[in-house]
Amino acid sequence: MSIVRLQKVLARAGVASRRAAEELIAAGRVRVDGRIVTELGTKVDARRARIEVNGQRIVAEPSAYVVLHKPRGVVSTMHDPQGRPSVRELLADAAVRVYPVGRLDFATSGVILATNDGDFAEALMHPRRAVPKTYVVKAQGAMEPKDLDVWRRGVELEDGRTLPAKVKLLRHEGDKTWIELVITEGRNQQIRRMGEATGFRVMRLARVAFAGITAEGLRPGEWRYLTADEQAKLKTEYGVPRRVVSPPARERRGARKGPPRDEHARDDRMSRDDRTPRDDRMPRGELGGRGGRSRTTGTGGGIGAGEGNFRVRGRRG
Repeated sequence: MSIVRLQKVLARAGVASRRAAEELIAAGRVRVDGRIVTELGTKVDARRARIEVNGQRIVAEPSAYVVLHKPRGVVSTMHDPQGRPSVRELLADAAVRVYPVGRLDFATSGVILATNDGDFAEALMHPRRAVPKTYVVKAQGAMEPKDLDVWRRGVELEDGRTLPAKVKLLRHEGDKTWIELVITEGRNQQIRRMGEATGFRVMRLARVAFAGITAEGLRPGEWRYLTADEQAKLKTEYGVPRRVVSPPARERRGARKGPPRDEHARDDRMSRDDRTPRDDRMPRGELGGRGGRSRTTGTGGGIGAGEGNFRVRGRRG
C-alpha cells in the first residue's frame, strides 16, 4: 500500500509543483473518492484512491526510463521563458511524459536521463549517492600534471571547495588541453567555474556518461529507453528503479529522433574511437509540466512516482 501526501501525488503526476499542488488543494479543486479535500497534508492510498483535479481523474501509467543525447543550444528544462528549444520537444514521442533527471547547461551536450519515476530521479540526484558524471572537457591553455592535480584535489569556488575528482589527460592541441573528468557533484556551472578559477577557460564540454549510462550510438537530439540490463545495474548500484521494466516494443529497434538537425548539429557528434570530441566538435491525456518546479528534478511540473506513476485522464498535454 502506498500512503503518501496528496500534494506529493499531484506533483508526481505532473499536475503541478508541490507548492502549486497545495494551492490547488486549498482552493477546493481536488477530489478524493468523490469528496473535495482542502486540508493540506491529507494522506491517500495513491494506488487505490480515485483522485480528480478539476474533474479530471488521475490514472496510473507505466514507469519509463530514457537516455537522451542533448545537443548544445537546448535547455534541459521542460519549458524556457526565453523561448529557446527545450528537451520537451526532443522527448515528445515518448510513450509517457518524462522529465529530465537534473540538468545540463545550455551550451553543454551529452547524456541526460529522463523519467516519470520520482524515486528514481530523486535517488540519482541525491548527494549521498555520489553518482558519477563523466565529461570530456576542452580547456584553453596547456594543462601540466600539477594543474591536473589541482582539479583532482578540489578547486576553491565561491560556494566552497569542490569534491575530489578523477582527471585523465587525453591530449594537447597546441595551447589547448583535452581531459576526461569524473565528478560526483552537481553544482551549477561547476566545471566551467573550475576552469575560470584555475585559469583554464572551458571551451567545449560534453557529458559522456551519467551513472554509467552513455549515449553511444545516439546522434544529438536522439533518445532511447534504458535496457533491462542497464536498469538492473542501476538498481544494484543505487537501489533504483525499484522494478525493472521492459522498454516498449516499438522502441527496442533503435533511437527516436528529435527535430531535424541543422548544420551545427554535427558539432555534438562524438568519436567512437575514444568517445572524445573530434577536434573542435563536441559531441495520456496529461495535465502537467506547467504548474511550477519539481523539487526532485528542478524542471517545470512534477514527475512520476516509483510505486506507479500517474497522469490526468482527459486532454493531451
